[in-house]
Amino acid sequence: MKENSTANCAVPAKRIEVVAAIIRRGEGIFATQRGYGEWKDWWEFPGGKMELGETPEEALKREIREELSTEINVDKLLCTVEYDYPAFHLTMHCYLCSLLTDALHLNEHEAACWLTKDKLDSVRWLPADLQVIEKLKNEYLCKH
Repeated sequence: MKENSTANCAVPAKRIEVVAAIIRRGEGIFATQRGYGEWKDWWEFPGGKMELGETPEEALKREIREELSTEINVDKLLCTVEYDYPAFHLTMHCYLCSLLTDALHLNEHEAACWLTKDKLDSVRWLPADLQVIEKLKNEYLCKH
């Protein structure tokens, strides 16, 4: 008989599901720096929470319009990251995206930059985003 014991496991009760855009332009990947909250000054891929009834693709397009005042094409799912932060469990659906316009405006972030493969480790990424960086370096950027 198998015991179902979670007494010794600190599993966050709160679950958050988000979408993230890995926006590509030439050899660059777009990164944004958080300007607020517990993770202020850390770097991430832009995106956010899905709203009720939205597909991940719809949520991502809306979030990018809100955060960057631009339009994107959602090209394909790169990966889904599951990560336990101290206060919550994160499920992050990460999509490779391309810009439909060149205009980008930072509405929520402190800073942003385009990083080439050799510069991806030059910023302090949020812990969950590090898994995406590894996938990009090992599987995507080496082929393109």
